[in-house]
Amino acid sequence: MRIAVVGATGNAGTAVLRELAARDEVESILGIARRLPNREMEPYRQADWQQIDIQFERARADLEKALNGYDAVIHLAWLIQPNKERDLLRRANVDGTRHVLEAAAAAGVRHIVVASSVGAYSPVDDDELRDESWPTEGIESSHYSVDKAAQERVIDEFEAAHPEVTVARLRPALKFQGGAGSEIQRYFLGKWAPVQLLQLGRPPVIPFPKDVRAQAVHTDDVARAYVLAALKGAEGAFNICADDVLDAARIGGVVTGNSKYGRVVPVPSKALRPLIKAAHRTGVLAADEGWLDMALRVPLMDNSRAKRELDWWPSMSGAAALEELIQGMAEGSGKRSAPMRPRDPQSTAPFTLPDAEHQLPEDIDALALRQYMSDHLAGATAGLNRIQKLAEAFMETPKYGDIATVAEEIRVEHHYLEELIQAQGFPRPGVTAPALWVGERLARIKSFFPQGVKITPSVLVLETELMMSAVTGKLHGWRSLMPISEALGVPQGVFEELADDALRQYKILQDVHDYARQDAFNKSAETDPEDALPSSE
Repeated sequence: MRIAVVGATGNAGTAVLRELAARDEVESILGIARRLPNREMEPYRQADWQQIDIQFERARADLEKALNGYDAVIHLAWLIQPNKERDLLRRANVDGTRHVLEAAAAAGVRHIVVASSVGAYSPVDDDELRDESWPTEGIESSHYSVDKAAQERVIDEFEAAHPEVTVARLRPALKFQGGAGSEIQRYFLGKWAPVQLLQLGRPPVIPFPKDVRAQAVHTDDVARAYVLAALKGAEGAFNICADDVLDAARIGGVVTGNSKYGRVVPVPSKALRPLIKAAHRTGVLAADEGWLDMALRVPLMDNSRAKRELDWWPSMSGAAALEELIQGMAEGSGKRSAPMRPRDPQSTAPFTLPDAEHQLPEDIDALALRQYMSDHLAGATAGLNRIQKLAEAFMETPKYGDIATVAEEIRVEHHYLEELIQAQGFPRPGVTAPALWVGERLARIKSFFPQGVKITPSVLVLETELMMSAVTGKLHGWRSLMPISEALGVPQGVFEELADDALRQYKILQDVHDYARQDAFNKSAETDPEDALPSSE
């Protein structure tokens, strides 16, 4: 059986690839994503890949071509962030689902599995278990829930128009796995949450909303459900969750690790909501108050249909899955894809570092080498900040996937250079590197405006040009280290690969530059909305 996975690089997608690769009945796997992963590493090496951004109408033709000859499609793609970009989220999540469904039907695919969510369900005020017949009108104060309900309507319309295609919609509970620790921290807690302190010990007590109760499921169990639905040609809706219910006491027990039920200071939800809202608005917390509303109002699910018709059973309790996630968050765990990237890039970096006992030969001028590498690290730090901002600026364009992929590669290379410098016995760069970094930040004030100020197409042209110059400098840096690679304790092929990567990145940026400068200075130009660069206040 030939199966394509749309959104194959995130929490669920990575697990689905693992599950598909383990199935003898699966002949081939196609991964589709707008940001490609490192395809030389597991589990991404098990699939063929296509880079397609499904939010655009034009994606339908690319999707139809890519899906031709496949027996089933598992559609998992969903943007969680950025919360404030509602048009982007709606376009990627709701319109994107429509584009995938219509393209799959046009390609002759006869079975589709779609990732819906418990968040699609209408609100309740009790703890009764609901089956799949419960209405899916969403919770209006949660953008995630509203869009999941809208996705359900898209599926309804598609099924009515295409009775020849069977569609299964799976509604999982919260999906937890250790390998998604870094991703879930970024999407929901944010970068300011000191989750790494959990490696030193658990808090003796936690504050928690007393009314929250939820269900969870290990991501591997969800992946198995998606694959079973695809292989069996299942049709209709299926609730996917572990059998236990996580209330405040049970969650407190897992987080504190003190006892089965832990110690929790109950916090009234009404008092907590404005605090979450304020923390989100100030950037301290990634999740907005809608997630609390959803946690308070979604129904508890009855998973008996999945057990009966898919022969699916959870292998792990929701509490055990939560414990694994907490440990993964503490460690900053992840995989080599943009959504799943770990907190420490070196944990999955493909480049070789010197052995622990490595020492520089005496004929190497250590002082000159230290200065050279430190200056390049300063430039790499500036370039990393620039490429990340550039990717954000292009988020609503067809070029986002390309430039975001380059940004992730540069992030990993930056960390590698840091580790390489320390492996030579050099201390972390001192005054020079921060000074150069500050100077670069000051130089770009005019280019990247503070929040609320207009970003124009001409600015993006200039920023792309500056990034191209930075990549050129990086290229020459790797080439300069090639002749002394043995002295550095690194196989020469590592620097050759890094230089080749820089050349490829430059070509991508050239293409982005060509796109950015189209009519950038023409006031009267009429541009297709899908081609337009963002120019919002």
